[in-house]
Amino acid sequence: MAVYGEKKHWWLRNKKIVDKYMKEAKNLIASKDPNDVESALSLLESALSVSPRYELALELKARSLLYLRRFKDVADMLHDYIPSLKFPGEDSGIGSSELSSTHSSRESVNLLNDLPNHGGDSSFKCFSVSDLKKKVMAGLSKNCNEQGQWRYLVLGQACCHLGLMEDAMVLLQTGKRLATAAFRRQSISLSDDSFILFSPTHGGSSSPPPSSVVVSSSSQPRSLTESESVAHMLSHIKLLLRRRAAALAALDAGLYSESIRHFSKILDSRRAAPQGFLAECFMHRASAYRSAGRIAESIADCNKTLALEPSCLQALETRAALLESVRCFPDSLHDLEHLKLLYNSILRDRKLPGPVWKRHNVRYREIPGKLCVLTSKTQQLKEKIASGETGNVDYYALMGIRRDCSRSELDRAYLLLNLKHKPERSMSFIDRFELTEGEEELDSVKDRARMSTLLLYRLIQRGYSVVTSNIATEQEAEKQRKAAAVAATETHRSNNIETPIRASVVKGVFCRDLTVVGNLIARTGFNQPIPVKYEALSC
Repeated sequence: MAVYGEKKHWWLRNKKIVDKYMKEAKNLIASKDPNDVESALSLLESALSVSPRYELALELKARSLLYLRRFKDVADMLHDYIPSLKFPGEDSGIGSSELSSTHSSRESVNLLNDLPNHGGDSSFKCFSVSDLKKKVMAGLSKNCNEQGQWRYLVLGQACCHLGLMEDAMVLLQTGKRLATAAFRRQSISLSDDSFILFSPTHGGSSSPPPSSVVVSSSSQPRSLTESESVAHMLSHIKLLLRRRAAALAALDAGLYSESIRHFSKILDSRRAAPQGFLAECFMHRASAYRSAGRIAESIADCNKTLALEPSCLQALETRAALLESVRCFPDSLHDLEHLKLLYNSILRDRKLPGPVWKRHNVRYREIPGKLCVLTSKTQQLKEKIASGETGNVDYYALMGIRRDCSRSELDRAYLLLNLKHKPERSMSFIDRFELTEGEEELDSVKDRARMSTLLLYRLIQRGYSVVTSNIATEQEAEKQRKAAAVAATETHRSNNIETPIRASVVKGVFCRDLTVVGNLIARTGFNQPIPVKYEALSC
């Protein structure tokens, strides 16, 4: 009995502590002041240290992180519920021996059941949203009553801000569907007055109510406009996904200008888009520019991708290949060395850079082979630089002009490149993406973008001066060739005039010229008598 009483006392004491933390946290969160919300987070952490599975504390913590725009923390907290992490063919880059080093095992995912492996390419490219919906809904039958429905809406909004658009769409649609179903179940037991009180409709709106208002009256009440914000977010996600799908289809079909146009609609839109999604679109547009032969634009998009995502392996690899194609070997070697450092860090840490939910276009088991190829290519570039091939940059290919172009064509191409890649103009994309962290991240993005933009701008300026000098030299050589041709023509004409005179003299040697004979007769005097000697002739 004494032991039982001691255990009961211990349990009640912990419950009182948790209730005290929760009450203070709710009061701080209700003020909606960021500093108070930060203080509430520390209280919620203390409550969760006592009761780790307390559902209301978990919900308040996730919503507080979402309110403070700490989307990465929300994704780290609920990453087991991200659908794409259990989608077949998704390889996060972590081998079987590295699964234990992650934050928690993939086997603890509660939303999705184990999925069969269909074979084929296991690298993550794109997946069917309809299939993903089926897998999510298949896991809901077991976990609908056990797990809080708030996870779908909170995690869906966080995924949207992190650029995981497909996951965000599935989670938000599932959250809306579950909230509507819960409201319908509760409305059965409500009277007319209570139904009107809890009804979210205003003027015929059919948006579902917030799930916390419906499920638990003890939880923090949500704003009634949350369903509207979720609906707007869903419509924006669908628009972005449709445009990206059209751009990728055009890129696969070889319609590069059409693909560039669709990607530009996303990237130049006035409405801000998530940072990760914009980085992905910049990378795809860089591939389209590269296929279209527009080297400078492709390098510029790679620069923007690396400004947003410094550890993007594909952007570094693409930019190094582009710089090598125009024989800018030192800059290409710099990117390859950076890429080599990233590969070595991946092999050392035994995982891809970033959190577990971050998508990559490379798998962990591909890194050793890529590192070997990269080492050999780096050695080749070092040999070329040592042999003195650093000053032979192909500025014609960089600027997208012909080698026999005129000065007007060069000026036109330079004007377009100068206007587009001027540092002030090319950094305007920073105003069109959503921050996932704070001002420090914005400053670092600006610094990276300014540095890479300035390097490209100086390369274009140097190319313009070199090509201008080449055109001036060619024009001078052309003038000299024309002068030599004119001199040769004059010499040829003088030779043609002297030739008939010599011919007439030679001809008079064999045949008497009538004109010469007439002149001689006129000169001797035609009326003067000619002496004649007569002699007898014999017959």
